[in-house]
Amino acid sequence: MARVEVAKLIDSKGLSIYEPGFHFLWINQFPLFEKNNLGQWKSVHHPFTAASPETAHFLYTDPSKVIGLHHDLVCNGQEVGGGSIRVHNPEVQKYIFTEILKENSCEMEYFLTALNSGAPPHGGIALGLDRLIAIFVNAKSIRDVIAFPKAPGGKDLLCGTPTMVDDEILSQYCISVSNHNKS
Repeated sequence: MARVEVAKLIDSKGLSIYEPGFHFLWINQFPLFEKNNLGQWKSVHHPFTAASPETAHFLYTDPSKVIGLHHDLVCNGQEVGGGSIRVHNPEVQKYIFTEILKENSCEMEYFLTALNSGAPPHGGIALGLDRLIAIFVNAKSIRDVIAFPKAPGGKDLLCGTPTMVDDEILSQYCISVSNHNKS
């Protein structure tokens, strides 16, 4: 919410830039790949994002020119959702894994087999409803709108977690815990 407060302060000085309300923006046309610090290609979003039809041919010649079919939804300067259209062609997906990302496609063979079964074009979006509600009610913190927020340190005060599990319960599930304190 700091951006809104800064905008209000600037507005109070006679420079009108703050517009109350809910301002939504779709962000798209992200590059599909970028190079990491070792000069290797990596996915900007995830390796299952499809290329835009207009730039898909660059997969085979210049991955830096490929635009992905992924998108973010922003409200008042804060990301509240994101998603993508997925690769549904097994040959394209295998090419991305092996030739662009230099991944071992054997680890994803089950997925490529599933795509060979005829997956239709598909995709989705995930909304951060807690973020959206925080914006709508002008909450100072997202914790103010989460039903069961974690306390500092990751503690869940409702459940009293995290906590140690009794040895008896651990043994029921054949789990052993080693204490590796480093002095």
